[in-house]
Amino acid sequence: MEEERHHLQNLLHFWGNTPEEDYYNLQGIKSTKSFYTSPRGLTLFTRSWLPLSSPPRGIICMVHGYGNDVSWTFQATPIFLAQNGFACFALDLQGHGQSQGLKAFVPNVDLVVDDCLAFFDSVINQNPQFQNRPTFLYGESMGGAICLLIHFRNPKSFNGAILIAPMCKISDTVRPRWPIPEILSFLAKIAPTLPIVPTADLLDKSVKIMEKKVIAVMNPMRYGGKPRLGTVAELFRVTDYVSNRLFDVSLPFIVLHGSADVVTDPNVSRELYEEAKSEDRSIKIYDGMMHSLLFGETDENVEIVRSDILSWLNDSTETSADEKIFKLFVVIYCHG
Repeated sequence: MEEERHHLQNLLHFWGNTPEEDYYNLQGIKSTKSFYTSPRGLTLFTRSWLPLSSPPRGIICMVHGYGNDVSWTFQATPIFLAQNGFACFALDLQGHGQSQGLKAFVPNVDLVVDDCLAFFDSVINQNPQFQNRPTFLYGESMGGAICLLIHFRNPKSFNGAILIAPMCKISDTVRPRWPIPEILSFLAKIAPTLPIVPTADLLDKSVKIMEKKVIAVMNPMRYGGKPRLGTVAELFRVTDYVSNRLFDVSLPFIVLHGSADVVTDPNVSRELYEEAKSEDRSIKIYDGMMHSLLFGETDENVEIVRSDILSWLNDSTETSADEKIFKLFVVIYCHG
């Protein structure tokens, strides 16, 4: 791994040293970045990835996972989706990437949900070409749990959700054993920012391909320290809450998980699929794949996952268009 790191040590971006603007042009998309001030006054870094065609086929509101950000390997997926006609938007969550806050400290996920909703609403409402476009949530790991919390908050606001290895429950493989969680929860009330939670290296357990591990480690915004007490206590609370409300999920969704994922539990994704009251729901469990489905796997595996996501989006946008035509027909008929 040291040899790989030495070989790649001067990369400016996960794709190499091509400047951002030139790279986006080569990919056939547009991209922007800016800072957004949330209603609670936090300065949050945001990015967009846009198709050259207008209007877009749909809007995808994206949420990254714990310790990650939207400027390194996360970009690969929205670039792909923009190439296929979808406008994608994401923000670095509080304490992540270039956003305000102590690194990897998320003391209240409910406030993060507020940030995401406010940003996504501002994007959609301020751009006329986005009006009446189907709108989807997309979340990876912790971001998947946040997407479900957004859905619980506003059940009718989105046309569907793409959930990548969602953290509906922390896997027993990385969750500290009893009585450590109880001790940590107590200590979190005294010193919530302390980075002392004992846990395995999540990146090592998420990324399968060695060269890609090297690239992921090179992310200048990546948090590589131990989890903070307050963040872990909050994730325990949130995942317990979400896992107990799976039956309340009502929006169309596809959940995708690797069978070899030891960071989040694929069995909980199976429970989500079985318990949700959504009429339109799909599940993909990929044999032998790990947590990082859209970067850390072989390129062939990444393409399989991308293809499944795009197929689901194609079906969902067609369904959304058909529903609008039907509703318009009903209005015309009733007033005819």
